[in-house]
Amino acid sequence: MGQQRSPVKAANGAEKLTIINGKPLPAGWMGKNWACHQMAQQARGDVLVFTDADVIWEPQALGALIQNMQATQADMFTIWPTQHTVTWWERLTVPLMAMVILGYLPVIGTHYLPLGIFGAANGQCMVWRRNAYERIGGHEIVSDNVLEDVTLARMVKAEGMRLRMADGNRFVSCRMYTDWTSVRNGYAKNILAGYGNVGALIAATIFHLLVFIFPWVWLLAGLIDPDLLSWPLLPLVLVLTGLIIRAVTAAYTHQRVYDALLMPISVFLMTRIAFQAIWWHYTQGGPSWKGRVVRKQS
Repeated sequence: MGQQRSPVKAANGAEKLTIINGKPLPAGWMGKNWACHQMAQQARGDVLVFTDADVIWEPQALGALIQNMQATQADMFTIWPTQHTVTWWERLTVPLMAMVILGYLPVIGTHYLPLGIFGAANGQCMVWRRNAYERIGGHEIVSDNVLEDVTLARMVKAEGMRLRMADGNRFVSCRMYTDWTSVRNGYAKNILAGYGNVGALIAATIFHLLVFIFPWVWLLAGLIDPDLLSWPLLPLVLVLTGLIIRAVTAAYTHQRVYDALLMPISVFLMTRIAFQAIWWHYTQGGPSWKGRVVRKQS
């Protein structure tokens, strides 16, 4: 199938959009990366905007994004869309992505320290200066990478270029998943690549169980044995600290603050997702997504 450009016109006859029929997926490429690579080749401007098909843009969003990109002189500017969550599966898992970014990743490191480890991005919305995109090799350099957005961001940092990120603040929004199966498979597809290896993922899972579950166990155990060390003050402080972290990040990203009360359930769900990713890794060589196994090509 060759590339064909089909203009879509507005009511006044002005050309608004061009739909491009892409070429067949070559070996060694992920579908999204191949599509982005083809679009970058077709684009004519000095600024490239990559966004997922299910992302919703408010009318003023693109102008605000470009204005912020110019103001910060960013080579790569990434937006974290406001996530729409409907079912309990979404509400208990999707907001944790924002909690990890806001709670664990120092923004000052992402913006100002030239270390790849501080690189982060969201493939739902990435904006590039063309010269920066081409300098690192574009999507071709991550052709078979399931976590291409974060990998590209780390390459930007490693090259000493300027990475900036911002919250979508309801200007840019998305509903990622709709039920437990899509939540589980969607996060399990990326979580192992995000941590780098099975050992790091297991360590992170244990860390979250200790931080967000163990204080609850400690607090409840004291009801049976009030003589437990530092009970009830210390476990209560730890429980409240975990809830506050979850609640503050929810408020900042326009999620339901009261869902923070169910943080222990969220951690158990993410633990289940982590072990799904590990199971896929050892039993089939990669995650399952949309009916196929996603394996890194050699």
